[in-house]
Amino acid sequence: MDLKSLSQRLGLSMTTVSRALNGYEEVSEATRTRVMEAARENGYRPNPVARRLALGRAEAIGVVIPNPPGDFADPFFIELLAGMGSVFEAASLDLIVTAAPEGPAELPVYRRLVEGRRVDGLIVGRTRRHDERIEYLLDRDFPFVVHGRTTTSRPYAYLDMDNAQAFVTATERLIGLGHRRIALINAPAHLAFAAGRHDGYERALGAAAIAVDPSLVVVCDLSEQDGHRIALSLLDLPRPPTGILCANDTTALGAMRAVKSRGLVVGRDVSIIGYDDLPFAGHTDPPLTTMHQPIRPAGARIAEMLRARMSGTPPEELQEVWRPKLLLRGTDGPCTTAGGTAR
Repeated sequence: MDLKSLSQRLGLSMTTVSRALNGYEEVSEATRTRVMEAARENGYRPNPVARRLALGRAEAIGVVIPNPPGDFADPFFIELLAGMGSVFEAASLDLIVTAAPEGPAELPVYRRLVEGRRVDGLIVGRTRRHDERIEYLLDRDFPFVVHGRTTTSRPYAYLDMDNAQAFVTATERLIGLGHRRIALINAPAHLAFAAGRHDGYERALGAAAIAVDPSLVVVCDLSEQDGHRIALSLLDLPRPPTGILCANDTTALGAMRAVKSRGLVVGRDVSIIGYDDLPFAGHTDPPLTTMHQPIRPAGARIAEMLRARMSGTPPEELQEVWRPKLLLRGTDGPCTTAGGTAR
């Protein structure tokens, strides 16, 4: 039964029936009860398009993922979206995921979603230190939550990981094992999380009176292939590293392949520490030592925060920083090489 048929059966206007079904306050309780009972008895199913038009809402949340090579193959995004989806599904909200080339092409996608009223809220990921997407959404006063942080001084809702402290912890772990030649395979510096991880790495080295060697700090695209390529170049240095810190587990997987291809043993000749604790990390050979961040719970919490923001909660009350934990497995160990370089 459609809305017109239900209205005719009740002898009420379609506007009155629609308002009763959608909870408008101006409809009396007696009329609302009568309409709801008739809808149940007659198997009424609302037209979702008409309902959205009547309410002025899209009943959908948007996520725009920048898509440099390999992003959609990265299990990190699958885990994060799974956490978000569970919350939005319970709230009868659709999760719309789209992609755009990273950089200037992203902002037009945000404009299309916001100004076309295709979504009721947005989740912003892979933040840049200076992020025009966040400035645009603030200017539009549009509900959003950021996975990460940026340098703007204007208040906005976010959930971030303490990337600096995570890499202080990881670097200190290798220093404590006797490593002095410690490499960092990081993401590009314009990304906010990469800047934090580089800062933590340098802080830990400085505290141990170890000079930063620029040849040991290399940028990658966060793919396994690039991790493999860069690790090979590091191992070919006149004084190669005995420890390698990787910006994510996928990069670490490529670094492990590189070490093995040189006839070296991961965890004995070269120690490797990843970041994320993706599902495969505990099943590599040897199992990957990594910084664990609760990806799926983070996705769920971001979704809860966005629902709160859409309900009017001030952004200052929706700002959280979580601290990753070091998971010791099999890819890190004492430095066994005299002089602190890989064999």
